[in-house]
Amino acid sequence: MSGLTLRDVTPADVPALVAMLVDDPLGATRESPDDLAPYLDAVDAISTDPNNRVLVAERDGEVIATMQLTYLRGLGRRGASRAQIEAVRVRSDLRGSGLGSELIGWAVDEARRQGCALVQLTSDASREGAHRFYERLGFTASHVGFKLAL
Repeated sequence: MSGLTLRDVTPADVPALVAMLVDDPLGATRESPDDLAPYLDAVDAISTDPNNRVLVAERDGEVIATMQLTYLRGLGRRGASRAQIEAVRVRSDLRGSGLGSELIGWAVDEARRQGCALVQLTSDASREGAHRFYERLGFTASHVGFKLAL
């Protein structure tokens, strides 16, 4: 990756990652940068789960992007594993620079290395630009997703 270091998240990354989550129209309504404890708890739980990773991209020591990659094993597709990509964020001043494409490309390659049969992701219905982005990368809008807030 063009001068990037991609690594697993550490607690020290949490303030920068939460800032990226908040710097987003949807995230601004649901994230709370004033209380980092829940995010630190999540990092701790994710870091101990071998099927779950939050990845941080940095350049010159600065955190500039993140994504979560989770491996799911199922019975369908002959017991195949799949990779789920979530929470892709690129720092706002770097959006449109190709960094998101590099991240997703890395995730797809990693899913192949892990023996996954497919890569899936969800994107909020309101993010039409993101939908075009994922389609340009070869993803197809093949399913309809549903969520139930608890």
